[in-house]
Amino acid sequence: MRSHTARGEITRARIVEAAAELVRQRGAAGTGLEAVMAASGVSKSQLYHYFADKDDLITAVVEHQAELVLAANEPLLRDLNSLAGLKRWRDVMVEGCAAEKGAAGCPLGSLVGELGERPKQRAALAAGFSRWGGYLRDGFERMKMSGELPPTADADLLASNCLAALQGGLLLAQTMRSAKPLADALDMALAFVASQRE
Repeated sequence: MRSHTARGEITRARIVEAAAELVRQRGAAGTGLEAVMAASGVSKSQLYHYFADKDDLITAVVEHQAELVLAANEPLLRDLNSLAGLKRWRDVMVEGCAAEKGAAGCPLGSLVGELGERPKQRAALAAGFSRWGGYLRDGFERMKMSGELPPTADADLLASNCLAALQGGLLLAQTMRSAKPLADALDMALAFVASQRE
């Protein structure tokens, strides 16, 4: 990424936020650069100063969405060290989903269907999910160190399982317009984590 002034970073962020909202409403394919310029109030030369092309901008949108998701999850997972803490994370995820009547989906996961086969965007999506899973994995490692989980517990497997349950649950919740599929999926994932102690 090019070096920008503080003012330039604000302009770039405004462009990305406008593009992210348009992608949420219309999808990436339905989001044209003219619409992004209109929504962000920038000129064509300004847009091309920050982004080489639409592909570059859409990659920035994926990275932006990943940062939003990680910022929401990081306070809950940064110091995760117990099953009670994992349950708190589960409860916040379900409550957020219920507040939207299941309709919101995952800001990052919702991009996979459209962008998952585009190399730059797939790499950005994978990086976002990897960081997210890393918070969970680190939490499970702390649980192993504290004796909350046995030393034989596979932290990578548990993290992947929880993240997969979350994403699948959010997808079904969005389809059903109900938080119940997410609650059920996360409950099963947490039960699997708890079973490691047996």
